[in-house]
Amino acid sequence: MLIHPKIDPVALQLGPVAIHWYGLTYLLAFGLFMACAYLRLRHEPYRSLHGTGPGEWSFKNVEDMLFLGVLGVVLGGRLGYCLFYKPGYYLHNPLEILFVWQGGMSFHGGLLGVILSQVWYARSRGKSFWQVMDFIAPCVPLGLGAGRLGNFINGELWGRAADPDLPWAMVFPQSGTSIPRHPSQLYELLLEGLVLFVLLWAYARKQRKEAQVSAMFLVGYGVARFTAEYFREPDAHLGILAFKMSMGQWLCIPMILGGVLLWVWAETRDSPATPKRTAAR
Repeated sequence: MLIHPKIDPVALQLGPVAIHWYGLTYLLAFGLFMACAYLRLRHEPYRSLHGTGPGEWSFKNVEDMLFLGVLGVVLGGRLGYCLFYKPGYYLHNPLEILFVWQGGMSFHGGLLGVILSQVWYARSRGKSFWQVMDFIAPCVPLGLGAGRLGNFINGELWGRAADPDLPWAMVFPQSGTSIPRHPSQLYELLLEGLVLFVLLWAYARKQRKEAQVSAMFLVGYGVARFTAEYFREPDAHLGILAFKMSMGQWLCIPMILGGVLLWVWAETRDSPATPKRTAAR
């Protein structure tokens, strides 16, 4: 069986300043978002709305959205972790909510933070909220995959016990045991990152009704995460919850249902008129 290489979490030490691999994977995630967003501007209806006026789209919009999105990810991710995973502990130790260097981030909390940040962005820029979210959705999965790579480098969020005969079963010394486990971080990198990106990008290439690309992201991520959770070791302080599901799976259920309902709502509502495609400039 394989042994986790136990990589030093510090990628580079510059005197008293330590640059961590996990921080670099966040930078990689933001860079991938920017690259995808640049290409997304060539898709309809954003290409037809090219310009700098209210309601129009340019790369400056991407920069503003990313800045607000980063705030949403950090604040929402931290608060979501405290609320969903350790509410009792942080209720008695509220100042430790600010101790982000101790770790503890929630994707579902980060998603709520991003949504709130983009509600403000859309209203302040005179744009449709769903058009903004449809723009963002296909640009996110590769960044999620980069985050899972960071989890693997850190040797955290390891998987459940695996059959020792599984060719890629891996021992994580950080777990304090010699049990061969599923490298669930890599499963999530594949499912939530690469597979979701390919499917969502292909879906978003054609113009859809507003909110449908966002709906497909909710469903796609929810299904991918729900599946990967069967191979991921549940949080020690929570364990397996009702119906033999983890907290991550329970949080994915409303996400999947919400995505299905959102897609149906978008399909049946009267969408605003979409500008016709203009000649390339």
